[in-house]
Amino acid sequence: MPHSLLLVGQKGLGKFDLARHFAASLLCESPQADGLACGKCLACNWFEQGNHPDFRLLQPEALSSDIKVEDGKKKPSQQITIDQVRGLDDFFNVGTHRGGLRIVVVNPTEAMNRSTANSLLKTLEEPSPGTLFLMVSSEPMRLLPTIRSRCQIVPVPVPSVGLAAQVLADQGLTQPERWLALAGGSPGLALDLAQSGQSAWLELLANRLGAGRSVDPLATATELEKAVKDSKGKLSLKQVVEALQKWLVDLTLARNGLPVRYFLPQQATISGLADMIPPARLIQSYRAAITRRQEAEQPLNARLFLESLLMDYRALFANQR
Repeated sequence: MPHSLLLVGQKGLGKFDLARHFAASLLCESPQADGLACGKCLACNWFEQGNHPDFRLLQPEALSSDIKVEDGKKKPSQQITIDQVRGLDDFFNVGTHRGGLRIVVVNPTEAMNRSTANSLLKTLEEPSPGTLFLMVSSEPMRLLPTIRSRCQIVPVPVPSVGLAAQVLADQGLTQPERWLALAGGSPGLALDLAQSGQSAWLELLANRLGAGRSVDPLATATELEKAVKDSKGKLSLKQVVEALQKWLVDLTLARNGLPVRYFLPQQATISGLADMIPPARLIQSYRAAITRRQEAEQPLNARLFLESLLMDYRALFANQR
């Protein structure tokens, strides 16, 4: 087995759960015939309680369910910090339990700044014997090339629409195909979108974008900013930009006579809008949205950012000269 595996695939496919199940099966003292952890041995009990001596999880504080934010307190970090990586030194200097594997799960790997990534890279270059890194990433191209080159890539595929829709329907989700389309086929993300109260702002955005050249950037920006604030952290500017990117992809598909991929109920509206936009503008707009998505991760004035984003969208429909 290589010393580092990089599980890659789009968001919402369960890559982190896969990594945890794999780690549990490797640490289990009595694995089942199918290779899964037994869930009954001492090692499995330790793992479920989060205190197995040979397992470490590196992830942002914001992803930890046991972190509670009090009023006036500093918000949990959205990044894996360099102190977390340095904290592995003691972990590596202690012998493993019963001579087994030592496993580190990093989730998501792209949640590291350059300094943190370089600190981890030193460990990947000279890994301790009997150590396995399970790296999880939805955006592998954001990782340092030197980190990617030291991992064996394990692609996590998107399930078939039929299977994913059936699983979601069994969990009580109505219109599973619609949510799957918005989630790009990822069932986990589809479930999150449907159950986190995000349908309202998505409907709002689709209705406003459907107005084409008649969209009011200022009014729409005000509405979206309010939705972001009212969500209390469940909706971010990055998610708004991602939704716009999906709308632009659908416009491009429709411009080429293909069915839309994401906004299924708006197929007719998108097809009508696509005929008004030169193909070159769509390509340029999508490239600009990629930059906007990166900008959305930094502290900024939300209202001005959204106004600028929507003005650029309205400009798609400007008369050609």
